[in-house]
Amino acid sequence: MPELPEVEALAGYLRERAVGRRVERLEVAAISALKTYDPPPSAVAGRTVTGAGRYGKFLDVRFDEGLHLVVHLARAGWLHYREAFPSAAPLRPGKGPIALRLRLDDGSGFDLTEAGTQKKLAAYLVTDPALVPGVGKLGPDALEADLTTFGAQLRSRRGQVKGVLTDQSVLAGIGNAYSDEILHAAKLSPFAITDRLTDDQLAALHAATRAVLGDAVRRSMGQRAAELKGEKRSGLKVHARKGLPCPVCGDLVREVSFADSSLQYCPTCQTGGKPLADRRLSRLVR
Repeated sequence: MPELPEVEALAGYLRERAVGRRVERLEVAAISALKTYDPPPSAVAGRTVTGAGRYGKFLDVRFDEGLHLVVHLARAGWLHYREAFPSAAPLRPGKGPIALRLRLDDGSGFDLTEAGTQKKLAAYLVTDPALVPGVGKLGPDALEADLTTFGAQLRSRRGQVKGVLTDQSVLAGIGNAYSDEILHAAKLSPFAITDRLTDDQLAALHAATRAVLGDAVRRSMGQRAAELKGEKRSGLKVHARKGLPCPVCGDLVREVSFADSSLQYCPTCQTGGKPLADRRLSRLVR
């Protein structure tokens, strides 16, 4: 799933490439992906792209006269920028990976695509991003929250720190991959309980969040959209590295699996050398 650094990089790429271009048309191939109907997709035609930004993991493409295309890429969505499209013919609704296509006046533009069968990519055409349900519920941005705000948000929600970090109403922008990386950098068990964290542990977690996300943004900016996934993988130390040596201590990275997700961690760095039980109802190391 694209998280804060990748979405920030996609917004940066659009700012460099698309801002100032006039929209020819917005085509919708997956009707279920567009969650709004007023204004209609035709309202974008003729407008100029004025900017791009993000709200947590939501990408915001801005047009003149106050129109926004706000997109959540979900688990398998992505943005593919095209210098030219293979055909001028409008997209036909179907079962292919393309959900939406935005064509610009110089022949370029981008496709929003989604792989797999779980179609959860969501696009909203709105006059105010706050009208998007997920945006309105976001907590403070994970990269911008100071230590006081960060600590208050984490302690406001009692639970395992891995789950609280990825709760977008607590902190916006962190997903499964970067939460693993942040906890590894902070030397914390993913099952530590938030209201039991000491001030020193919270400070370490805040510093790790800034460092991990900041480094990922720096590495991602300037990359083409097609290169971002590879850049993300190259910087990971524990996430998706089960069975490989931890680059910090050399211990093997372990995994805990759940029904529809998993987490990875280093026992030596994070849990005092003790493996976490890989069963949802087991007694877990804290």
